[in-house]
Amino acid sequence: MLLDLTRIRTRHAAGCPFLAAFLDCLLDKHEERYWNRSYLALPLLELLLDGRHSTLSPDRLSTLLVSDVIRFEIETAGGSRQAPGRGRPDAVTLRKRLRQALRFVADDLGGPHTEDLPSRVAHMSQPRLEELLGHLPRPPATDAGRWFDVTVQPVYVLHDEYFFIRVLQTHEMLFTAIAADMQAAISALRDGRLEEGAERVDHAADMFERAAALFRIVATMRAEQFSLFRQFTQGASAIQSEQYKRFEILCGLPPAPRLRSAAFTSVPVVRAEAENADHDTVSQACLDLRGAGGVSQAEWSLLDAALARLEGRHRRWKSTHRSLAVRMLGDAQGSGYTDGVPYLTTCLQNRLFWQLGAQ
Repeated sequence: MLLDLTRIRTRHAAGCPFLAAFLDCLLDKHEERYWNRSYLALPLLELLLDGRHSTLSPDRLSTLLVSDVIRFEIETAGGSRQAPGRGRPDAVTLRKRLRQALRFVADDLGGPHTEDLPSRVAHMSQPRLEELLGHLPRPPATDAGRWFDVTVQPVYVLHDEYFFIRVLQTHEMLFTAIAADMQAAISALRDGRLEEGAERVDHAADMFERAAALFRIVATMRAEQFSLFRQFTQGASAIQSEQYKRFEILCGLPPAPRLRSAAFTSVPVVRAEAENADHDTVSQACLDLRGAGGVSQAEWSLLDAALARLEGRHRRWKSTHRSLAVRMLGDAQGSGYTDGVPYLTTCLQNRLFWQLGAQ
C-alpha cells in the first residue's frame, strides 16, 4: 500500500498541492522523514491558511481543531468511529475533557443558550451530548475544507492520541498568530506607532492565555495511554516547533548559547532566519527608539506594560508546560531526544526581552 501511495504521488500530486502535502505527511516514516511537522500534518494544515485556497485565519483554524476534538469525543462515546478496546475515557474524564474544550471554543458556538454549555456538560446524557454537534463550527464546505478530516494521522490505535494531535496542532496555529502579532508590532514600532505596537503585543499576550487553556485539555489525557503511543512518536517533538521558535526570535535575538542548543539546531530554518543580518526584532526596535529619543513617557509606559504582560504570560505558559510534563513523562527522555523534564526546567530561565532588561 505504501508503494502504491508513492506511485500515486508521483503520477498525480504535481497538480494538487493538497494531495502532495497529504501524501508527504502520510509517507514520512516509510521514507525516513518523520518529525514534528509531518506527525502533525502541518504542511497540509498550512495550505488551509493559504489565501489562494482558503480564507481561514490561524485563530479560526484553532477553533475548528478543538471543535473536532469535541466532535470526536462525543461520537466515539456513542459508539462510532472506532472499535471497542481502544481505551475510551470513562464518563468523568470525558466530561472534564469536553468542558475544557467547550471553554476554548465558547465564543464560536452557534445557536441560543450555548454560553453556559461548559458548566452544563457534566450532567448531560449521551443523547444530549450528541445534540451539541450541531452547534460546533465546521470547516468551510470548499475543496480546501474537505481536506480537514485527513489532517490528523495517529501513529497508534489508542483513543487519546487523536485529541493529543489536535491540541498540538492548535498550539501551532496559535503560535502562527502570535508570530504574526510580533511581526506587526515590529513594523509599527519602526514607523513610530508605539500605541499600535503595544496593542499587537497585548494581543499576543491574550493569545498566550488561549494557548495556556489547551494545557487544561491535555491534563485529561491518561498518562498510561501517553506512554504507550509516544513510543511510536520518537523523532517528533515539540522542540521542533518552528512557529514557537519564530515567535521567540521575533521578540528578541536569543543569547548565543541558546542559538547553539538543541532548541534551535532542531529548527535549522528558523535558526538561519535568526542569524540573517537583516533579521529584526521587537527588542531591537525598542532599543533603536530609545536611542533616537522623541517618544513620550506615556508611550513608553504603555509599551513597557504590554511587553511585561507578554513576558509574564510566556513564563507562566512555560511553567505549566513543565508541570504537565512532570506528570506525563516523569523521568523519561523527551521524544525529541532531549532530557525531557530537566530540559524544560532549564528553559524556565529564558526571557523573551532579556536585551531590554539589561538597559
